[in-house]
Amino acid sequence: MSYQNYEERIIQYRRHLHAHPELSFQEYETAKYIREILETMENCEVIHLTETGTVGVFNKGQGKKVGLRADIDALPIEEERTEFDFVSQNKGVMHACGHDGHTAILLGAAHYINEHIDEFPNEIHCIFQHAEELIPGGAREMVATGHFDDFDFIYGHHLMALLEEGLIDIKEGAASANSDVYQIIIQGRGGHASQPHVNIDPVLIGSQYITNLQQIVSRQIDPFMPAVISNTVFQGGQLASANVIPDKVTLGGSVRTTTVETRELIKRNMEKQLKNLCEGVGANYTFNYTDGYDAVINDPDKTEFVRSIAENLYPGKVVRELPMMGGEDFSAFSNKVPSFYAFIGTGRKEGEYDVAHHHPRFALNEDAFEIGYNLFIEVAKEYR
Repeated sequence: MSYQNYEERIIQYRRHLHAHPELSFQEYETAKYIREILETMENCEVIHLTETGTVGVFNKGQGKKVGLRADIDALPIEEERTEFDFVSQNKGVMHACGHDGHTAILLGAAHYINEHIDEFPNEIHCIFQHAEELIPGGAREMVATGHFDDFDFIYGHHLMALLEEGLIDIKEGAASANSDVYQIIIQGRGGHASQPHVNIDPVLIGSQYITNLQQIVSRQIDPFMPAVISNTVFQGGQLASANVIPDKVTLGGSVRTTTVETRELIKRNMEKQLKNLCEGVGANYTFNYTDGYDAVINDPDKTEFVRSIAENLYPGKVVRELPMMGGEDFSAFSNKVPSFYAFIGTGRKEGEYDVAHHHPRFALNEDAFEIGYNLFIEVAKEYR
């Protein structure tokens, strides 16, 4: 597959993208860059599927329809590294998750497909998807066009800094979690801090509620069933008015599950607990729960297909980890088409390549790109 013939270009693409990150639904220059590269490939038809979502099609009308997906957007994070000569030039925006690597690798694979078109029996769609990081996500928007309705298979993968370099995590069933968010306003009755008995204290209600939330996970859900409720927002009162009980507080957070049943149980019981707490003391509330990305569900047959390729390419390097509790909008594809999503280890202590994703000092280990490139090529070449 001659990765070495494309490595320099892939690294160049990745570093350009890293230096010029763009936020979800705003990837105009990124999309332009990708489209200009694809348009140099004589065997590629370039489709502007959405405003910033792009598909490069090879072998149109031949064999089965196979998709290879990469995400292209960055995060609203200020990069803290200064030692690289390709750090972000867009203040407050950073590729802190590896999407620059995903995109560069798929562009490299597209070059190979273009230059060895006779080796591929299928119609190959290189999917450069926008807005993975922001609900409702770009994948949902791309799927809504109908472009993928008759696909046979879509493959994707994620470079993972917390997985040891060289390992490939392959699992059937849930690969990621349902990723939901909630916002709550508890309306009490404010007043002087010295007279709590004549007020309805929303801070106290909110504190009790956050503590009680964990009873849902620990006492209402099977201990072997993954579930996380993280309240990440608690806003109320002002430091300059420490003697004032506020009228209201705002809570917010994230819920992660891997099944529809667990998702619905948590949603139902979160509001039930809130209702009981507030009604008990005469407070009011609003409860807004937003279903985010669904869990990515790996098709069993496609999982075995990819596992056989990975084990042949990298004997002894294929592992099966527990589902990632992070969200991944590849689920919009896996809900529509038999799909598979892998995780490729990039973690290494040297050079601090073990910093978590979405951290301002996140750095991507480019030595791991070859695995992603080879998997893209072999999946496209071997699928029947």
